[in-house]
Amino acid sequence: MKIFTLRNVMRAALWGGAAAAVLAVAGFVTAAVYVVRVTSDLPDYQQLAEYEPPIMSRVHAGDGRLIAEYAREHRVFMPIENIPQSLVHAFVSAEDKNFYEHGGLDFRGIVRAAFANVGHVLRDERLEGASTITQQVAKNFLLSSAQRLERKVQEMVLARRIERAFTKDQILELYLNEIYFGQRAYGAAAAALNYFDKSLDELTLSESALLAAVVNGPARFHPIRHPERTIDRRNWVLSRMAANGYISEEQAREAAQDPLQIAERLSGDDYLAAEYFVENVRRQVFSMYGEDELYDGGLSIRTTLDTRMQMAARRALRDGLETYDRRHGYRGVLGTIELGEGWEERFEEVTIPRDLDDGWMPALVVDVSDAAASIRFEDGSEGTIPMAELSWARQNLPDGELGPVVRTAGEVLSAGDVVLAGYPTAEVQEPDTYSLRQVPAINGGIMAMDPHTGRVLAMMGGYSFQHSQFNRATQARRQPGSSFKPFAYAAALDNGYTPASLILDAPFVASGGADERFYMPSNYSERYYGMSTMRLGLELSRNVMTVRLAQEMGMRPISDYGVRFGIYDELDPVLAMSLGAGETTLYRLISAYAALVNGGRRVEPTILDRVQDRTGATIFAHEQRECETCDVEEWQAELLEPFFPETREEVVDPVTAYQVVHMLEGAVQRGTGTALRSLGRPLGGKTGTTNDFRDAWFVGFGPDLIVGVYVGFDTPYQLGSGEAGGRVAAPIVRDFFEDVIGDYPVAPFRVPEGVRLVPINRLTGEPGVLGQSGVILEAFRPGTEPSRQSPEEESGLSFARSSVSDDPLSLLLQEEEGDDEDSEEEEGIGGLY
Repeated sequence: MKIFTLRNVMRAALWGGAAAAVLAVAGFVTAAVYVVRVTSDLPDYQQLAEYEPPIMSRVHAGDGRLIAEYAREHRVFMPIENIPQSLVHAFVSAEDKNFYEHGGLDFRGIVRAAFANVGHVLRDERLEGASTITQQVAKNFLLSSAQRLERKVQEMVLARRIERAFTKDQILELYLNEIYFGQRAYGAAAAALNYFDKSLDELTLSESALLAAVVNGPARFHPIRHPERTIDRRNWVLSRMAANGYISEEQAREAAQDPLQIAERLSGDDYLAAEYFVENVRRQVFSMYGEDELYDGGLSIRTTLDTRMQMAARRALRDGLETYDRRHGYRGVLGTIELGEGWEERFEEVTIPRDLDDGWMPALVVDVSDAAASIRFEDGSEGTIPMAELSWARQNLPDGELGPVVRTAGEVLSAGDVVLAGYPTAEVQEPDTYSLRQVPAINGGIMAMDPHTGRVLAMMGGYSFQHSQFNRATQARRQPGSSFKPFAYAAALDNGYTPASLILDAPFVASGGADERFYMPSNYSERYYGMSTMRLGLELSRNVMTVRLAQEMGMRPISDYGVRFGIYDELDPVLAMSLGAGETTLYRLISAYAALVNGGRRVEPTILDRVQDRTGATIFAHEQRECETCDVEEWQAELLEPFFPETREEVVDPVTAYQVVHMLEGAVQRGTGTALRSLGRPLGGKTGTTNDFRDAWFVGFGPDLIVGVYVGFDTPYQLGSGEAGGRVAAPIVRDFFEDVIGDYPVAPFRVPEGVRLVPINRLTGEPGVLGQSGVILEAFRPGTEPSRQSPEEESGLSFARSSVSDDPLSLLLQEEEGDDEDSEEEEGIGGLY
């Protein structure tokens, strides 16, 4: 019986073993068939050898500072040989400790994860993965992220193939340049920049561990939203690095003590200051190379921007606009809320302007007396706004007018008002004292340029890019007013006139257009001065003289010069255009002035110096000149010095250009540009103001730098009586020059060949002796300087001075002696009557 039973058992075991073997074979065959089926059309892993990921394009200022990045995926490709070993060890320890030992699949890790996941399921915890770095490369590059068995099998097969085709370093290079780190960063190099504003070789041990930590789950290990969880994960990576022998236990402990410090990149005033400039760069590169190349092509874009000048331009423009705005009263509070419990929540609901000046903060008025307003800030701190900081806040009325004088704080503010408060402007030294502020309603633009190369060194297109992206330096088409006059005078100089030519300054009437019967321009002072030199007409911006000159000479040359200098595409030859009635942009006007300053050569403003592709090859260079003697192996005495042929178009004779510049130096010393006189340097400049004070302009320049400013409301509106270019725009140019002019040597304007400097009386045009009142050195073409005859006899003109003024020469002399900003002559295009 026992023998029978044992035999039966043995038979059953044999049948069971055979069945198991059959099932095993069947299972293997089934699995093999399934693997073959799901892997029959796998992506070609060989394409990884041609890996060219989307790379962000980076924009640098002329001084090398990074000012912008353009990308769909923020990535900087980094070859494996440039990735520090500490970062490699951190990722291997965190993601795949057996990376250097397995052939693509970590079977020990798979078994470990399987057993561990049983417990995780019972505890309802997040499951562990067992993917190797090679598997992640297969998934990220060649497959989808779908959580399906089919995709997992494909991943494992591809991982084995990748391991046979690529070295471990090549696999790591692919992995570390592709994975997503959060913070809009793809790849380790971009992550180092976005998290720490550092290159990879600058990372500390704790920072390398942090990058290895966050890649496991960028949302879960977010250093801002979840700092404690992120630190714990970082410290776990450090402990794994120590356990794997990459660092010592002591190094791990020290690194674990490092605080969590995340950088704020591309932020702050210097970044905000460049926003208008950067947007112009983006548009230009987009038009040159297209969207894909800009956002995925990894372009290196070197611009002309000088970051220090750009900050100076931002300060000068914002200060100038705020100064004008305060002269024209207070437009009201940001909102009014109920005081008492819960004021903080109500305070947060009030809309606060963005991009506030440094030191400006929203505040709640909690009490008002005759002498001051008490305020409270969001953090609970308190302060006061005294009457000295409220006296400017008169009611803002139409056409630049003001309401009654403010005598008590209660006339401006009430308890519950939400306002902007900033550092005091008056000489108030009391602690916790603030001033009342408001964001200007007026706007404008400023641009600085090298007149010889056209390189735009600074550009602000408005008070704030966050308030309005409309660029008033390049896009706003407005009448330049009297800032066009230098080009009318340049046309005259090329048509037989000299700076000493006499032009009648007297009432002028001409036929009007279709809508008006008469055109009758007037001077800003509403006075007339009789026969005056052309220099005087430009220095003091005389409207009537300019129009009379245009009538005598004919408008066609002036219209031609407006187009030749690039100010206009076309210009109607009507008299009003001689006073700047045509519309143009600050960008084009500065380019035209540059041709005067550089000796008559056209320069096109440029914001790009060079563009390189992802391989470093230059695909655009602004400066492209041929030089046959530059490319030699070594210097030889008989070789000529490098010579660059002049390729720029000559738009005006160098002598004419210098004569206009010389007269505009006089405008700074004695005329409408005296705002720059305090700088004590050879500078020229010209104001511009249009009818009814709707636009204010000023262009100032030295031998190697030119700066222009436009100020006005976006919807044309009166700035207010007396708000001319010399008062509104010129101080902005002066403030900019004060910050940057020290970088330039004190040097006179370059005098070209063919200029003769002759002493004359600037008021009469007669020859004189230096040292006598009114005598200056004037620039003439040889043979055109005045003789010792009286100017009236020489010109064949006679004029009864008494018909214009009792004593016009006396008026001129008074103007000469009392010359200051308040006595400037400045008005734009006259009027139609």
